[in-house]
Amino acid sequence: MDDQTRIELEAAAFRTLRDHLMEKRTDVQNIDLMNLAGFCRNCLSRWYQEAAHAKGIEMTKDEAREIFYGMPYDDWKARYQIDADAEKKAAFEAAFAENVGEKG
Repeated sequence: MDDQTRIELEAAAFRTLRDHLMEKRTDVQNIDLMNLAGFCRNCLSRWYQEAAHAKGIEMTKDEAREIFYGMPYDDWKARYQIDADAEKKAAFEAAFAENVGEKG
């Protein structure tokens, strides 16, 4: 397989994952994704931002999130996110530190 085809297939897989998380599984909370898989929608938007920066494209965290979420992040949170209990928040802090390397 040539590099261009591989890139196109990877991009298509990414778009499918994004659509799945943003349209079909809005019920899945970011905190649950992070706690179970070690990444969430915000990680995906951050990776998008990092890829833009690697190409010399300036992009803020908020801009990357709006591109990924298809709306301002605060709007997404208001529509789909629910408050997590203390146990989930504690698990998130540990998962975030392990997978992102910073305190959440």
